[in-house]
This record gives sequence, structure tokens and C-alpha cells, in this order.
Amino acid sequence: MRSKSANADVAVARVAARQHGVVSRSQLLEAGIGEAGVSRRVQSGRLHRLHRGVYAVGHNGFSLERRWMAAVLAGGEGAVLSHRSAAELWRLLDPAEGPVVISVPTTAGRKHRSGMQIHRRPSLHSRSTTRRRGIPVTTPEQTIHDLKRAVSRQRWRRAVRQAEVFGFRTGLRPYSVPTRSELEDRFLQLCRRHRLPIPEVNVRIGPYEVDFLWRSERVIVETDGYRYHRGSQAFEDDHDRDLALRDLGYDVRCFSYRQVTATPQRVATAVGRALGQR
Repeated sequence: MRSKSANADVAVARVAARQHGVVSRSQLLEAGIGEAGVSRRVQSGRLHRLHRGVYAVGHNGFSLERRWMAAVLAGGEGAVLSHRSAAELWRLLDPAEGPVVISVPTTAGRKHRSGMQIHRRPSLHSRSTTRRRGIPVTTPEQTIHDLKRAVSRQRWRRAVRQAEVFGFRTGLRPYSVPTRSELEDRFLQLCRRHRLPIPEVNVRIGPYEVDFLWRSERVIVETDGYRYHRGSQAFEDDHDRDLALRDLGYDVRCFSYRQVTATPQRVATAVGRALGQR
């Protein structure tokens, strides 16, 4: 009996090692640990209950991966991490407090459990799910789609930009997220509001990429500031780039976040004059 119990514990340890230290009750039973054995291990501190039917093996230490995996196991067959929690796993958003969000391919059951938010989605296709770090999760493309109605527009756009940095597919048309920063978006809004011609966005001129270009007028606008740069060296490199562009005959104008948001009329007037408008 003791040998059989030891073998069962070895099997459980192997499963837990693949699942960030957590197992489900069904996995315990499959390994040969009966209901009485589960109860004994909980009482002795060898198993720690995280959710109904989900346990941490050995110790109850915290990690995001353990928390996410425990919620997915608690969701049952076919459950996946989704929405905000999936975005955190994909590193599209920073981890935040709140319940773990999962999706399950069924309409039955409750929408909320302690520490969890459950989306019941029988139409969620297997093509929209995958695994990351061993955790079932919606794909980046599906995650971006789900996030659009789950977080603020600003956070959604941040997630989209991060997905593009990582090279993930987003399923968005190119003009759905036309710029790579909130500041660039604000500048485009400024142009529309003050009836300035709409520039080309993120254009390459030789070895350089510029934020906004009015090609025929040879006017360039850069919307940046020191805090948007990677460091002092990059800051100096950008100034060298601006000088090189001026040597090529371009009128380069740089505006900060404060200028674009706090003094838009002044910025619009300066751009208009550069474009030859009154």
C-alpha cells in the first residue's frame, strides 16, 4: 500500500510540474489518489485548496502563472485564460489586481466564482486558443478582439501596439490602429480639428523613420519628448537624425506631449505656417 501511495504521489508531482504546481481533483483521482487520500493530504498540508477541486501541491506559494493555471483548471474541460488575464499572460498589458478571467465552451454554470470571472462561450473555436507557458489561453488575435469591449480604449490601443511590437497577428485592418503611440493619435486629431492637411504617418526617408510627413511641402513633424526615448544616447541620436533631415531640405518641427495636448492652437498655427497656410 505504501509503495502504491508513493507511486501515486510521484505521478501527481509530475503533473504538477507541468502545471505550475497545481492539479485538479480529477487528476489526483486519475493518479490513483482516492477521495480519502485527497482529504488526508489536505489535512497534512501536502495539498492546499485554491479553488473547488483545484489544489497546490507541496506549498501554497504565489505566482501569476500558478494563479492563472488554477483558475483554468477550476473552469473545467476546455477552459482557457482570456480577456484581460490573457493579455497579461501575453505581456500585452501589465498585471493588475482583480479576478482571473477565463472562458469556457459551454453555456451552463455560474458566471462568477471566487477570484474568477467566467465567460461562457460555446462558439469559442479551438483555432482561437493555444498554450503559453503550459497554460491554455486565447490566441493574441482572439485576445485583442475580446479586449475591445472589456477595457478602456486607451488600454486596448496599448495592447494592440504591444502586440505589434511582438509581431503577433491582431486581425485588424491597417487603419484600425494607425499610429504607434497615444501622442501620435492626439496629433492626428489636432490636424483634423484645425483643418490641416492629413500627413503620411510613420514614413521612411532614407535610413530614417519620421512620425508625420507632408511630402510635397517637405515638412516633417516629430511628436516626442525625452521621456518617450530609450535613454540619453537615443535622445542624442534623434537630434542627429533631425539635423540630417534638415540638410536634405526638410523643415523638421518637434512637439512634446504637453504642447500637443495643452496648446493645440499654437501647435496648429506653427504647422500651418510651415505648410504655407495662413
